Amino acid sequence: MTESDWLHRSLNAVWHPCTQMKFHDTGALPLIAVARGEGPWLYDFAGRRYLDAISSWWVNLFGHANPRINAAVKDQLERLEQVILAGFTHAPVVELSERLAALTGYTLGHCFYASDGSSAVEIALKMSFHYWRNHGQPEKNHFVCLSGGYHGETLGTLGVGDVALYKEVYAPLLRQALVAPSPDARQAEPGESAAEVARRAAVALEAILAEQSSTIAALIIEPLVQGAGGMIMHDPEYLRVARALCDRHGVHLIADEIMVGFGRTGTLFAHEQAGVRPDFLCLSKGLTGGYLPLSVVLTTEAVYAAFYDDAVMRGFLHSHSYTGNPLACRAALATLDLFAEDDVLNRNRRFAERFSALLEPLARHPQARCFRHTGMIWAVDIDTDDPDFRLRFYREALQREVLLRPLGTTVYFMPPYVLSDEEAVLLAERTVAALDAALA
Repeated sequence: MTESDWLHRSLNAVWHPCTQMKFHDTGALPLIAVARGEGPWLYDFAGRRYLDAISSWWVNLFGHANPRINAAVKDQLERLEQVILAGFTHAPVVELSERLAALTGYTLGHCFYASDGSSAVEIALKMSFHYWRNHGQPEKNHFVCLSGGYHGETLGTLGVGDVALYKEVYAPLLRQALVAPSPDARQAEPGESAAEVARRAAVALEAILAEQSSTIAALIIEPLVQGAGGMIMHDPEYLRVARALCDRHGVHLIADEIMVGFGRTGTLFAHEQAGVRPDFLCLSKGLTGGYLPLSVVLTTEAVYAAFYDDAVMRGFLHSHSYTGNPLACRAALATLDLFAEDDVLNRNRRFAERFSALLEPLARHPQARCFRHTGMIWAVDIDTDDPDFRLRFYREALQREVLLRPLGTTVYFMPPYVLSDEEAVLLAERTVAALDAALA
């Protein structure tokens, strides 16, 4: 079977996500048929390679076909592939839940599993509302989100998001959250620090909570980096103030760490940099190292206790068929083993320092604006009026063996944690070359 055969069959049979399919047919958006992956590289059926600089939509942490994760999944496959988690349990889900709770210092636990990030956020939203209902406050059924925030594409998650590209068409179907200003560090006035921007944004949040907390169940935040909104970065001070405001006004804090968890911001969990804990912690993407679909919501003992009762309807009856899948849990356990055994966070800090230096030519590019960096995430805004810039840059990067998908005019990097120094040099140099070609 040739590459063209696979492409033709895919275009006839597969509806690809986040895509205007006509662009694939016209060639405006190249479709790549991937045959295999190895480390940070993807290989197509013609033998061409592509450096996966976005970790295959932010999920892959330790490279494709990682031998240690492979071995764990293969071992589990010989034991148990799937079992209903209602009324049953199994070793991988128990061990994973215990380890995740330990990583929060046992302030969070009672892990509730699903298969993707949107589902995890839906669970947190429902749990928060149901908690207040069980406490005799059913009127607390609204949510607060940040401008530019993104939490998924199911109807509930779109309602607490603020990226028009994804939600505008479906607005008539949504229950819109209250929107607080983002603490976007790019909004700094001359001489103003990122922490001061955060405190300024928190003033507006405080006004919303002070006026409407009697009807607000929770505030939902992407800690430190708002991803799909354009890699919007903010100071941890915002989380510290938000946590205090939520406590003061009796509102839950939901930390959506689907993208930023597992080392992406420099610490295992992004909220750790603020020295706080949320009431709900949503995790997915890197949870399994990018291997298998799995998501989880961790919450507090107080939230769990609100559902613990003789009455069935006071319980949390949400469910997914593949909840706590054993194969996915084993991949997650192997991923946590890599963090524990390989000093990953310190290695990432050393890599980030080197890679930031390599990206200086990009940061100084005459059309580059607001170069920014948090942990293992880098982003820069490109000053261009070209409506086709995103597609032009994507094509130029692919021609140079690099997979990058700009968010509008924002070019960003979120590579796997296994890049060598030579691969980092290649990525930095070819990005600038692709940018020049796209802007020509």
